[in-house]
Amino acid sequence: MTQEAELPGKRVLVLRPDELGPSDRKMWREIRTESRAPSNPFLDPVFTAAVGQVRPSARVAVLQDDGTPVGFFPYERGPLGQGRAIGLGVSDSQGAVLRPGIRLDARGLLRACALSSWEFDNLETGQGVFAPHAVEELASPVVDLGEGFERYTERLRARSASFLGQTRAKERKLARQAGEVRFVYDARDPEALRALMGWKSAQYRRTGRRDRFAQEWIVRLVGLLGESEEPECRGVLSVLYAEDRPVAAHFGLRSRTVLSWWFPAYDRTYARYSPGLVLQLRMLEAAAADGVETVDLGSGPARYKESLKTRDVPVYEGVVVRPVPGGAAHWLGREPARAARRYVRNRPLLARAAARALAEAGRLRDR
Repeated sequence: MTQEAELPGKRVLVLRPDELGPSDRKMWREIRTESRAPSNPFLDPVFTAAVGQVRPSARVAVLQDDGTPVGFFPYERGPLGQGRAIGLGVSDSQGAVLRPGIRLDARGLLRACALSSWEFDNLETGQGVFAPHAVEELASPVVDLGEGFERYTERLRARSASFLGQTRAKERKLARQAGEVRFVYDARDPEALRALMGWKSAQYRRTGRRDRFAQEWIVRLVGLLGESEEPECRGVLSVLYAEDRPVAAHFGLRSRTVLSWWFPAYDRTYARYSPGLVLQLRMLEAAAADGVETVDLGSGPARYKESLKTRDVPVYEGVVVRPVPGGAAHWLGREPARAARRYVRNRPLLARAAARALAEAGRLRDR
């Protein structure tokens, strides 16, 4: 279903993700390497291909110069050409993959893709094409493990002398009171994955948030990525067991050097032992030993992220809108609500009140 368009000096082919060949995937990764962008698995072609299997609206614009690919732009296309970042809602790194030095006009690129708008909420830094259309900068905390886990724990102790000791004491208490504690970094345990999804769904409902695992395409996406053997984008299920019962788990995506923190949850029966933090420290240690240099904890406030992070990197939220009917429809349908969320998020008192209201709504719904 190849579609073609022209940009100044470039040809644009619009393909379904499954129409990308091995040479396209190789070039995609070469361009990412040339651009010196982090090897984030969400901007690898494997993630786009997986989304393409569960979202029929997924597309990839291939930019060519004299027949040679110089850029890839993955996206999803909705009614009236309203576009969104590939996997929006679960993707923690978004944008276009462009050879260094390529200059584009964002609206011109959208026109070539027959898009009236393009929405993003985790645009990675360095995306010069789309950055002028960002309306908010968000902090995305990361953990640096390039110097090894021991060096990382030294930094933890320097910042909070008690945090590490208290977490390890809770792990010992868990072992005494609930049974032998065992951790598996890369588990192939379907039952543990189902338990994780159940815990996470309950957490979403409890906090008044939309349950991602109530959406079939997300469940299917996790399943596909969990089966991937691609070094640059594969799912990793990490599980903390007590007496062979899963008590905490995390499903994330990793490349050779970056692990993206994605779906963490724990069994609330064991909440007093802080199994989530125990799992995180165990996972960071195993990831460092496995060659991971950076763990991206994802944007959004959380106390545990502040405890674990070594720094923040900026990501951006916004939308590119063309002056066409579909662009106006997007603006009217989405921007007032997005603007309201930004207003609340940037005012701590309002944000805390909103969180309490959502939690109460979730509690009443579950009665």
